[in-house]
Amino acid sequence: MTQTRIKICGITTVADARNAVDCGADAIGLVFYARSPRAVTVEQAAAIAAVVPPFVTVVALFVDEPADTVQRILSGVAIDMIQFHGSETAQFCSQFARPWIKALRVKPGVDLAAACQQYRQGRGILLDSWQDGVPGGTGTAFDWSLAAHALPLPVVLAGGLNEHNVGAAMARLRPAAVDVSGGVERAPGSKDARKIERFIAAVRSADSLV
Repeated sequence: MTQTRIKICGITTVADARNAVDCGADAIGLVFYARSPRAVTVEQAAAIAAVVPPFVTVVALFVDEPADTVQRILSGVAIDMIQFHGSETAQFCSQFARPWIKALRVKPGVDLAAACQQYRQGRGILLDSWQDGVPGGTGTAFDWSLAAHALPLPVVLAGGLNEHNVGAAMARLRPAAVDVSGGVERAPGSKDARKIERFIAAVRSADSLV
């Protein structure tokens, strides 16, 4: 049985990081986007990363930040992987000596295969929901049929996932990983350990059916 990797994004506290890891998360996400209710400072992020054990990936999320800002954060926080959610080019994404993935917002007319080719140096492609002016964290699922064809990069599936729909999404798209934020929260930026536990259980149940 191949296990789908699970990332809990938008972690804002040490306690939430520990809960996510204890529940079985493979990765946690730290948001460095000031307009997000889940944004963290370098100091907050460093404290969170410090409690993450070996072999759990710490992911930094950026949205069109200048290169020097990204470098400053990477120098202050133990980041394992970068997730870019803006209009960053592949050349920009590749300059930071970290593995990276690029988020694509899915809507009718977007050529996902062509976009994957543009970012083929990345570790994968994250598929999220399109909402005008919102780079991610919309809390809504996109039309999974728009991504049902094979893509040349591993897929990280995001966008409105929760314990109730993640199994169906996995059955439809067979992603390498799933990424959840709002679907395991009691309020924006505040995770619910029981929701995390149920979400991870739903993913593992779906894995067993493949």
